[in-house]
Parts: sequence; C-alpha cells; structure tokens
Amino acid sequence: MQVLQVQLEIRPDPAEVGRARSWARSRLAGLGIGADEPLAETLVLLVSELVTNAVVHTGRPALLRLFLPGVAKEAVAEAAAEAETAARATVRLEVADTSSRAPVPRCAGGDATGGRGLALVDCLADRWGWSPEGSGKSIWCELDRCSQAREGAAVAYGGGLSAYEDLAFEAV
Repeated sequence: MQVLQVQLEIRPDPAEVGRARSWARSRLAGLGIGADEPLAETLVLLVSELVTNAVVHTGRPALLRLFLPGVAKEAVAEAAAEAETAARATVRLEVADTSSRAPVPRCAGGDATGGRGLALVDCLADRWGWSPEGSGKSIWCELDRCSQAREGAAVAYGGGLSAYEDLAFEAV
C-alpha cells in the first residue's frame, strides 16, 4: 500500500490552529474519510492539540505532516485489495518545531483551562512519542483506522485516571 505524505507550514500565530484543522479535514475527505467518521474527529482534535502546543510554547514556525494510506494509481488491478487495506491502515500525524526541549510533565488542576494537551494525545492516540529532528523535535501520534472508539477524552479532562494520574503534559 502506498502512503501519501502531505505537509503544511504553520506560522507562529494562534489562528493557524483553525487553518491546520481545516487542512487536515480536507486531506481526509480526499481519501474518502468523512468528517463524522471517528478517525477524522479524533485526528482533527489531535492536530489541534499538537499545533496549539507548537504555536503557543515555541512562538516559532512549525511543520504539520500527515502520513495517509492511499491507493497506488498505477495498480488498478490491485485497487480493491488496496482499498480494503487502506480501510484498516494507520494514519500518522507529526508536528515538527524548532524547540529542542522535550515534552515535560505538568500538573493541571481540575479548574485549569490548559495543560492537558499531551494527556489528551496519550488518551486518544494508539501510539505517540517524540524524537529530535534537526535542531528541534518532532512530536508524533498514530491512529489505527480499524481501532474502536476510545473513551479517553474523559480521562484527559479529569473524568478518570490515566496512566499518568494527575500529570498533564506540555510540549515545549
């Protein structure tokens, strides 16, 4: 199966978060993943969280990358098998910024209006992590299209215990 990589340059402006969400929705729609499909809703929320972290905590440009399952155009005879594989494939999201600081734990109290971004990513993504990239870093997460819907958002917003209990994370 072919994997399509698309990317969007993000300016250090909070308005870019909305532009990134719209851009991600349009890329998913181009693959036949509807806006009301759980994968699309979750991915757009994760785009919002990771782009917000990059914009707010670094104040510098960032790069949003999506790695999406696609159907190889030259393999028409295999298109049905490719489409079935794409229906079960993984979507990967990365946000690269120029800050070399690793994500660090933050305690977010019950009344706090922020500080839960990476806790939310931890609850909603099938996998996530970060790695150095150039002079900065890349924070990534993956969603398996065939995964069951998760109830993790409630945990991230204080409705239960996550693996990190009372810790939230911020990407800096």
